[in-house]
This record gives sequence, structure tokens and C-alpha cells, in this order.
Amino acid sequence: MKLSYFVEDLPLKHTFTIAHQSRDIQDTLIVKLEEDGLVGYGESTTNPFYGMTVENMSLALDNFKAEVESGKWETPEQLWAIGAENFKQNPFAQCALDMAAWDLFTKKKGKKLYEYLELDPKNIPLTNFTIGIDTVPKMVEKMKEVHWPIYKIKLGTSDDLAIVRELRKHTNAVFRIDANCAWTAQQAIDYSSELQKLGVEFMEQPLGKDDLEGMKEVYKHSKLPVIADESCIVESDVKKCHGLFHGINVKLVKAGGITPGLRMIHEAKSLGMKTMVGCMTESSIGISAIAHIAPLLDYVDMDGAMLLAKDPAKGVLITPEEVTFPSGNGIGAELLG
Repeated sequence: MKLSYFVEDLPLKHTFTIAHQSRDIQDTLIVKLEEDGLVGYGESTTNPFYGMTVENMSLALDNFKAEVESGKWETPEQLWAIGAENFKQNPFAQCALDMAAWDLFTKKKGKKLYEYLELDPKNIPLTNFTIGIDTVPKMVEKMKEVHWPIYKIKLGTSDDLAIVRELRKHTNAVFRIDANCAWTAQQAIDYSSELQKLGVEFMEQPLGKDDLEGMKEVYKHSKLPVIADESCIVESDVKKCHGLFHGINVKLVKAGGITPGLRMIHEAKSLGMKTMVGCMTESSIGISAIAHIAPLLDYVDMDGAMLLAKDPAKGVLITPEEVTFPSGNGIGAELLG
């Protein structure tokens, strides 16, 4: 067993802006696990908001390299459990390793990941396509550039309702709203009625992650379902979100990988909550991994690779009509060049 990793710069087609950051290039760390002629790939992007850098992810992987290469694990779940303490402060690095472990493990089994998990790819919900915060004309231009049946609109400005009203004039697509913690409880409640009339399906993370009292009010009075994102990062958060949100958006990189992500999804389902998995502007490696578990979900946000000007990998092909998987086993993604 050999563990290695390297960094790729992912240039974006457009500056991507949300309530608390903007970027033109997204750094990503790609992990490789090699054994018996097979290669497993995993990925995690960096994120300044969560303090995740190439340097600290690399250090976390270096500190765990001997354990990985010892071969004293047989399944991705075992490797994840062994590494839990090492990666306690760096779930992003653990995600990249866990993803690579699942890719390699299922390749050894001679199966695609969704086959091993006994999931039906025909049940994958359609991904949304994300429109970042920008001037309204540029947001309209982005929609016209990519005609899509569902758009996730990033908000968190002083003119959020005006933005949605204007965008609605240019498309009949379903809207999903993501405020990235930018609103107050009263704003969310007040906005929800108008947003419902404007064809919005749900609101994602309207309040700050720790505003639990505010979320109680939003949950009770909102005209729209509310989905947790920043409030639901790790497994222990799922139960905390029950009764405050109608569903959760699991980010594999923040949770620590596919292994805990699957547990979070199943727990949310057992609580009667809607389930979603979102991306962090990964390449086709990370997006392909999400696609394999997407049959478990009510909603999915796996448009990351579609937002890139250049993708260093190839994997699932996503259109409004279907998701086409690569022919290979495992996650199926491959590096280009």
C-alpha cells in the first residue's frame, strides 16, 4: 500500500461569491492510494472559512501515512475509525483519504461504489446549478449560459428579495436559496412568504449556525422548508438539527468523508428529515464520489466540476436528463494527462 497526494489549482469559470468569501481559483488536495496495480483517488478542497489549508491537510496525512501503508485495515470504515483521533481537527484531509479508500476498496471488489452500496443510479435526484452572488445582470448572464431546471441562488446581500424577483423574470426553473448564515430569524420568516410565491423550493442555512433560538422560530413560522448546512457539519449535529430544520445538507469534506456521510444520511432519514449532499467546488473526483451515494438523497448539489474552467479529472457526466457513470469500477474518476 502506498499513500501519496498532490495539489491542483482549479480555475473557476466565474468569480464565485457567497455571503462570506469570493474566489477565482480553488485549491484542491488529491489523494492517491495504490496497491496491487490499482489506484484509488480521493479529494478535498481547501477552505479558509474552516481553516483548512494545503499545509495542514498535508501534515495530517503525513502523520497518518505509516498507519495507512501498514495495511492493518481491510475496509474504509476500519481505516476511518483508526484515523479518527489523528484527523479530529482536520476532517477535510480525512475525507480525501476516506474517498480514496472507498475507491480502492470497491475496485478490489470489482464493483462500482453504488453497486457495492446496493444503490440504484436511476434514483439520483437532479442536481441544482449554483449562481453565486454578483450584480443582477451577471447573475442573469450565468443562468443564460447554463440553462438548468434547478438553480441554487446564493444570497446574503441588502437586496436579496429584489435579486430573486429579477432572476425569476428570466427563467421558470425551480429556485433554491442559500443565505450562508446571513439573515436574522425575522428576515427569514418575512422573506419566506415572498420567496414561496417566487417559486423557491427551500431555504438553506438562513441563520448563523449557533442561532438555535432563532431557528426554532424560523422552523415554526417559515412558509418554506429550511435545510441545515453550517449547522450540520459532523455526525453529532444531525440530532441537534432535528426540530430546527426540515432536512440536512451533508458536505463530505466537512464531515470527514463518505463513511461518516453515509451514517449522517441514514440517521437523518430515521428522524424523518430530508437529506441532501452538497459539494465544495471539487473536481470530477469529488463530484463522482457524491454521485455514487446520491440515490440515497432527496436533493443533491454536485455541480462543482461544472463551475470549473478546467477540470484535472474526468468522471460522471451530468445533464438535466441523466447522470452517466464512467465504465470503471470504484468511484470511476480518472486524472487527465
